[in-house]
Amino acid sequence: MTVTQHIKVLYTGGTIGMQESANGLAPASGFEQRMREQLAERPELILPHWSFRELLPLIDSANMTPVYWQRLREAIIEAVEKDGCDAVLILHGTDTLAYSAAAMSFQLLGLNVPVLFTGSMLPAGATDSDAWENLNGALLALAAGEASGVQLYFHGELLAPTRCAKVRSFGRHPFARLDRQGGAKRVSEWPTALDYRQPKQVANVAVLPLVPGFSAQPLLAVIDSGVQALVLECFGSGTGPCDSAEFMAALAHAQARGVVVVAITQCHEGGVELDIYEAGSRLRGVGVVSGGGMTREAAFGKLQALLGAGLPAEEVRRLLELDLCGELI
Repeated sequence: MTVTQHIKVLYTGGTIGMQESANGLAPASGFEQRMREQLAERPELILPHWSFRELLPLIDSANMTPVYWQRLREAIIEAVEKDGCDAVLILHGTDTLAYSAAAMSFQLLGLNVPVLFTGSMLPAGATDSDAWENLNGALLALAAGEASGVQLYFHGELLAPTRCAKVRSFGRHPFARLDRQGGAKRVSEWPTALDYRQPKQVANVAVLPLVPGFSAQPLLAVIDSGVQALVLECFGSGTGPCDSAEFMAALAHAQARGVVVVAITQCHEGGVELDIYEAGSRLRGVGVVSGGGMTREAAFGKLQALLGAGLPAEEVRRLLELDLCGELI
């Protein structure tokens, strides 16, 4: 950790800067001036130099996409390598904040600066808003010096984005650290293609939760839709309807098509261990990869990075079970 000299604030939109419109709250420009006016009223806050950039068009985070993540990745790299910033703060809506922060953890492997994500549950200026509390707290955290890598800052707490999720739609504590288990070895050296300086493509990744009585039909529909990978949200420690010949045949079909299928648990705590129950070991037998303790957000973001780097399916399967940035340890 080193003392921060220049923070780049990247404003994507989200609740923090929203204002009333004819159809309700909507993202609004002009947040930099509001931010400067607010900080001018807080002279006791000692901050390094900071600069501001709006990523237009501003969006409600419900409209976040992997395509946007590539724009965000490029903006972060530009802030560091072109503008000389040694820390980046991203203002983002809360609904998909954990997804974006987890995705950037994998997209920015090797970038040696701290990157914080924050936002708010109520717009700046609203009664009892948490906007300035979170924004100022994140700036102060960066000013004090943070380790390189991506973190999420909310209500005075720093969270690892590959280990947390939005668990509440109200209040000042929408995010929680999940007690996920199912550790793995940390990869000693990742492929050059995963380095943040290497170009990335957008991958076609789907997520499918299992429910009792789940049939093979929707699974086949997803597999045959052109996806490159599927995150399968399994029961418990990684089980599914293995007594369904059609379901198992569909998973074998995915393997034959080169579709990577990774199993994660639907539970808030714990993780996948495919070899405990027959219902799990049979999944591995048809090519399903264990996601260990990965969250949905981490698994989705990791697959985007691995496949977006152009790695072959077998290498993707291998790396899914190795820790890259804290998602499995």
